[in-house]
Amino acid sequence: MMEAADGEVLITDGDQLIAPPNRELTELLNGGQAADMQGQVEEFLAAPQAEYNEEEEERKYYRRKRLGVIKNVLAASFGAMIVYSVYMGLLQMQLILHYDMTYREVKYSNLGLEDIDRKMLMGINVAPIVGLLYTPILIRFLGTKWMMFLASGIYALFVSTNYWERYYTLVPSAVAIGVAIVPLWASLGNYITRMAQQYYEYVNYKDEHVQEQKKLPKGVCHSYIIVFQSIFHIIFHLSFVFAEFPMVFVLNEHLLENDHILANVDFCGANISGVIPGFNTTVLRSLPSSMLLIKVESVLMGFAFLAMIIFLALCSAAYRPTEEIDLRSIGWGNIFQLPFKHLRDYRLRFLCPFFVYSGFEMLFAVTGFSLSYGVCVLGLKKLWLLIVVYGLSCSIFSSLSLFLLRLPRWMCLAGGAAVHGVLLVALMAFSLKKDQPEYQGPLLVISVLWGLGTALNKTGVSTLVGMLYAEEKERLDVVYTIYHWWQALAIFIVYLWSHLPMRAKLSILLATLLLASYCYWVLERRLAKKVPYRLPRIPRPRHKVKGYRYLEEDNSDESDSERSEEEDEEDRGQAADELEAEQMEDGDQGAGVLGADSPKARRRMFGGQRPRGGDVNVKEGEEEEERQGG
Repeated sequence: MMEAADGEVLITDGDQLIAPPNRELTELLNGGQAADMQGQVEEFLAAPQAEYNEEEEERKYYRRKRLGVIKNVLAASFGAMIVYSVYMGLLQMQLILHYDMTYREVKYSNLGLEDIDRKMLMGINVAPIVGLLYTPILIRFLGTKWMMFLASGIYALFVSTNYWERYYTLVPSAVAIGVAIVPLWASLGNYITRMAQQYYEYVNYKDEHVQEQKKLPKGVCHSYIIVFQSIFHIIFHLSFVFAEFPMVFVLNEHLLENDHILANVDFCGANISGVIPGFNTTVLRSLPSSMLLIKVESVLMGFAFLAMIIFLALCSAAYRPTEEIDLRSIGWGNIFQLPFKHLRDYRLRFLCPFFVYSGFEMLFAVTGFSLSYGVCVLGLKKLWLLIVVYGLSCSIFSSLSLFLLRLPRWMCLAGGAAVHGVLLVALMAFSLKKDQPEYQGPLLVISVLWGLGTALNKTGVSTLVGMLYAEEKERLDVVYTIYHWWQALAIFIVYLWSHLPMRAKLSILLATLLLASYCYWVLERRLAKKVPYRLPRIPRPRHKVKGYRYLEEDNSDESDSERSEEEDEEDRGQAADELEAEQMEDGDQGAGVLGADSPKARRRMFGGQRPRGGDVNVKEGEEEEERQGG
């Protein structure tokens, strides 16, 4: 063992270390630093909370939501306008080129374009008749937004087939358009009305019935429906203007003069039968080059793709994912039956004549009046002018429906019916001779007035349907399907009567208008007397899937047969409970559409005041199971 040197102290393992003389001072300094650091952390964490204003953040959140709804309405309106501008412009150019005998013989001598055009028009006009059978199923399976997107894609397909004009390209694409017409328009009507409902909820997000996702009170969102339907029709009716661009910039310079085209025409207007008897089969002075036509079709194809992108990228979903699951979870058989069951509602039955007249008058404006009166008197080169004036008139006068914010709702339909009634009587007596340019002014005035009546009629019917079913969000797709199916049926009838005398066509229009006006008057009287109407019961959604949205407790001891028997008993009990409610004016169907993703709503959800996801149907089903199990 080593020995300590002189003056050194040897410390053994058993000895205790001696603390330095400044130990108390060090501990005091360390404690002060820790307390100071903790205070700084608390100050850092508390500073943002002091600046956070919950009410202000929630107000900004719902302001962004309202701007999003306006964006959706504008996007859907511009998308529909572009789709129909491309479709009508291409169809008009195609029919004029294919009508010319020289064009058919030089470019397609043995193809039979005339027969192809007849079958193509038949596909476009006949196929929508069966739309009532599949439209609600398609909308509920695909969703409103995706139905609009896919329908616009079918119109783009029709444009693409004109690059290679053959029977097996043109006719199937025309039939596809006929199949897509009713789903597209039912989706658009449903979408605009849903946006009005959502806008009301985002404006009144503090109301209790909105926060608890209950059914909206009657009439609270009518003003938003009026405004949004007016915006949609103001923008959409511009499609008649843009559809004439191919005619103005491409075809007009290739058309012959009136003395050749109208050489064999004797009379115009009310005295003729068919469209324009004696119209020359050669209308082109020179054939447009194939490269020019390809360039025009490429531009139209680009706009068709633009419409698809608008629907896909700028239009948000009309329903939340949980609500879309609810809409399709009632069973495909029930969805198929809903359009037929809703016809028991006297409101729809009395509006059916107006639905039919709505299809009659618009197609008569762009075919009967524009051709039998306009082209026959002014020549084919003036066709674009009549259509452009009609489209601008429809667009401008669609804003008149905004007066429904202050006037009774019957004013819009009554005004349109009055204008068209006077014009129909005048057209019956308006018989002219061919090629009279001095009548251009009166014909343009008639076109403007007919556009006024169309604007009041279209916006009036769409707004009225939305107002009558504003609170029934789960019925909107069915109701708009019925509306546009009757409209498509009317277009098919117009296609069939093309060879009738003009006065017979005008008489059918006038009789339909008078019947529609009378039925609407009866409807308003019944509603004023509060006569109860019959709404079919929509079954409660039954969720068979398990996932992050719908959580069901598994019972490993329960067999599938036992589960089905219990479900059947529950359905019979529900049917008995809701038998009386089926006859009532307002059935308590469905839940609200407001998402629970705002800052304040998330706090309420985590606080336990509402079930997660806000699904009322699931909560009711769980409570029913607990009562049965107890």
